[in-house]
Amino acid sequence: MRPLLSLVAVASVAYLATMMDNLVAFAAQLALASRDHHRTLAQWQSAAVAVLAAVAVLLGSLLRVVPLAFFAFFAMAPWWFGWHAWRQRRTPSDEPSARRSLTVFAVTLALGGDNVAVWAPLVRLHGVLGLLTTVLTFASWQLLFIVVARGLANQPALRTRVDTMGRHITPWLYGLLGFVILAECLPL
Repeated sequence: MRPLLSLVAVASVAYLATMMDNLVAFAAQLALASRDHHRTLAQWQSAAVAVLAAVAVLLGSLLRVVPLAFFAFFAMAPWWFGWHAWRQRRTPSDEPSARRSLTVFAVTLALGGDNVAVWAPLVRLHGVLGLLTTVLTFASWQLLFIVVARGLANQPALRTRVDTMGRHITPWLYGLLGFVILAECLPL
């Protein structure tokens, strides 16, 4: 049971670290759209996250022939994203002016490079049970993500505060995730 809980924790950190930018962008997109369209936009955003997860699963599965120790190299991906987030933490984020469903889908995919880079090694680390656990963890967080984004869209001051906090927390989450990937790939 403990390995399962640790996998849920790692998958949660992976999801949260890679979705901070999407949260702010999606909340801004919702804020610009009428409330009548929020459900449709949430469906398109979730579909894009599902595509990103599918790409990560495909890459992680294709890479099964590569020795696990090689994936220790991928610990640098979240570290690089963390370093980039650290350097950008004082720069105000650009809020997209998107209003349509396809734009929400495209923006989510465009912001998803870090998701695939972090999620693919995570998928590679564990077997079928690990894959199912990771996907269920991501799905659970995605539901909460939609609720939080909708709440932020209705509270511009809160959205600004979360954006500021997220820019300071995200680098640390990426750093932690890099160490977790390294520890998983190079068991001592």
